[in-house]
Amino acid sequence: MKDEKRPVRLKGVGDSLWVSIDPTQSIETLKQELITVFQRLGHLTIQAKVVLDLEDADGNYDSLILDIRTFLKETYNVASVLENDKKAKTEKKAPPPLPDWDKKWKSKKSDVLFIAGRIRSGQRINARRHLVVLGDVNPGGEAMAGGDIIVLGSLKGKAVAGQPNNHDAIILALDFKPTQVQIGMNVAVGIDTDAPQTAEFARVEGDNIIVEEYMQANPFAKLHWPQAR
Repeated sequence: MKDEKRPVRLKGVGDSLWVSIDPTQSIETLKQELITVFQRLGHLTIQAKVVLDLEDADGNYDSLILDIRTFLKETYNVASVLENDKKAKTEKKAPPPLPDWDKKWKSKKSDVLFIAGRIRSGQRINARRHLVVLGDVNPGGEAMAGGDIIVLGSLKGKAVAGQPNNHDAIILALDFKPTQVQIGMNVAVGIDTDAPQTAEFARVEGDNIIVEEYMQANPFAKLHWPQAR
């Protein structure tokens, strides 16, 4: 008898052992055929995941699957035995499409004021939404924004973000030594100017402003998808 005509056939070995069975055969016949197939595999069966493909299955074979699962676990110490339910797969709802971020971002007007150079003492830069500074904010200088403030340099002046009441805004600087920070209505005085140069960010937690090391906290790493701020 050719192997492809047998009631039990090995279809593939990978992360799982895919085994095709003829559900119209008796359980004793199937067990004997399973012994023939699994003896060839040797140690590969230990803690293996087995997927049964019921050929032309038309009906309920839960009892058969249970008998085979028990037999394989007791005889060959497999980890699991599951049915490759083709019908269930075809009826399964399709997963929701991934967001089309390219179109979403293109349709969103830019709310970022992007400036290069330092904000000097006595100067104030006010952004309607987010503010990005390629440079420093000197002592006596002031950066204000309706959303986030990102300083790609030293922040040694005053930073006021999330105005008037956006408490989800952050203030980030590569060298975080402000004289004062404000997010929404929450205000905090500056930190020790002798502290090591570190990329840190300020955010609101409860009614307080807390400052954390940016790379260590990695605040946006847990987002499942990119989000426009």
